[in-house]
Amino acid sequence: MSPNAAAAAALDRKHKLVVFASSLGTVFEWYDFYIYGTLAAFFGKLFFPPGNETAGFLSSLALFGVGFSVRPFGALVFGRIGDLVGRKYTFLVTIVVMGLATALVGVLPTYASIGFWAPALLVLLRLAQGLALGGEYGGAATYVAEHAPPGRRGYFTSWIQLTATLGFFLSLAVIYVTRHVLSAASFSAWGWRVPFLVSVLLLAISIYIRLKLEESPVFAEMKAQGRTSKAPLTESFARWGNASLVLKALFGATAGQGVVWYAGQFYALYFLSTTLKLDYETTYLLVASALLLGAPLLIVFGWLSDRFGRKHIMLLGCLLAVLTYRPIFQGLTRAANPALATAMAQSPVVLHTAEYRGAWALTLEAVQDAAGKIIGLKHAATTTDQARNYLNNRGIPFHLAPAEPGTPLRLSVGITTVTGFDAKAYEAALAPVGYPAAADPARIDRVRVVALLLALMVYVAMVYGPIAAFLVELFPTHIRYTSMSLPYHIGNGWFGGFLPLIAASIVVYTGDIYAGLWYPIGIAAMSFIVGSIFIRETNDNDINA
Repeated sequence: MSPNAAAAAALDRKHKLVVFASSLGTVFEWYDFYIYGTLAAFFGKLFFPPGNETAGFLSSLALFGVGFSVRPFGALVFGRIGDLVGRKYTFLVTIVVMGLATALVGVLPTYASIGFWAPALLVLLRLAQGLALGGEYGGAATYVAEHAPPGRRGYFTSWIQLTATLGFFLSLAVIYVTRHVLSAASFSAWGWRVPFLVSVLLLAISIYIRLKLEESPVFAEMKAQGRTSKAPLTESFARWGNASLVLKALFGATAGQGVVWYAGQFYALYFLSTTLKLDYETTYLLVASALLLGAPLLIVFGWLSDRFGRKHIMLLGCLLAVLTYRPIFQGLTRAANPALATAMAQSPVVLHTAEYRGAWALTLEAVQDAAGKIIGLKHAATTTDQARNYLNNRGIPFHLAPAEPGTPLRLSVGITTVTGFDAKAYEAALAPVGYPAAADPARIDRVRVVALLLALMVYVAMVYGPIAAFLVELFPTHIRYTSMSLPYHIGNGWFGGFLPLIAASIVVYTGDIYAGLWYPIGIAAMSFIVGSIFIRETNDNDINA
């Protein structure tokens, strides 16, 4: 082998090690973050006050969102460190914080043991996870991009993009195996802790691998020349030239990318298990199948973005999501729970209420102690609230319709009508029309479900595969870690991370199982419009500048 060929082979091995080490560590970090999201349905009854399953489920989703809410702050803290000290050191610290916080969730006492300390401590651990993840992504993406050969940044960084899906898949796999080995009672009692404790092993592997890495050559050269930023936060956000790039990246790319990613993976998971009432084992297998089939597309679209540009691929993914989300989720209903689809079509449930579009008014009633003394106030549940809660707890889709002011609430089920709220009368009206308590496994069209989930994965790959290269190329080297991390984590942490909570809340309020989709559709449409007008192609930019 000639010296030039040997040098090229050594460089190629180094590039592969960089991609492998960065990606593997990030897989484990996403695993840590997503096992909570995957198990969110269990946390409502474990860490929150008992008595209202719907409120507990929404609280668990809200806490899932808390981890995302602090990701931008983690981006600021660790992004600044990354631009001042270096890429390698920073994302080594982030993975240690993430791993320890996750492991501690696995030993955290529940509400039954320590009361309100349980959700309080869980919030603190979720905050630590969110801060760590806020610093992780920017470091890994920047590190890989700064090692990538010219013209191949989209391909190289797409492996980092793949890690989120692989981490999600790994979390599903560990949870599935644990649930399969243990009985349902054992899993609910203590088995849910196993996936969290497994993260200790993953943390050790990640630290070992990342300690073998060297600093990014682009950053090392810049530091040797004395060109590092003295004030990354000021240069990134207090100077309009760079701040305008941050805003364009957020509203024209990462916000849309965030909602498409979380709608295509997390919200689809919730929709199948919570709304369509598939059992967890079937849900995990279907989602995991789509993930396995769709994950390579992240690499494909990263590679394509090197040849055809990042912008148009990402914006096309947003546009397709806008145009097809409702038909795809309606198709999932027909394929996964045809009995529910038939009942909704033939015997729609409608609540006719004078509170239509006006239920935000707050009515209070006194709270008395045993002696009759008033000790506080609470929201006074109206008959509409009672009816809505009844239907939501039963998993019955419904629509709200206006009624004349002063007229009582009226429930219509097909041609049957019930005035006011009466649980027994509601049950009698609903029983004959066939709203299923759960999906019938024998009637699930698994091939069709996986195909529809795969369509969602195509959109995920289109918006997510090129995004790391796009962000790295958009910002100058000396403030890259800080500048790219903030729009990414606001887009993914706030716009995307709160999607399950926002969409589920819309569904609970309206009763329409597809109404929650208007949130990702609206955000994706915004990114398509803003990105089309204000964003320029980046794949020919010099990242050493």
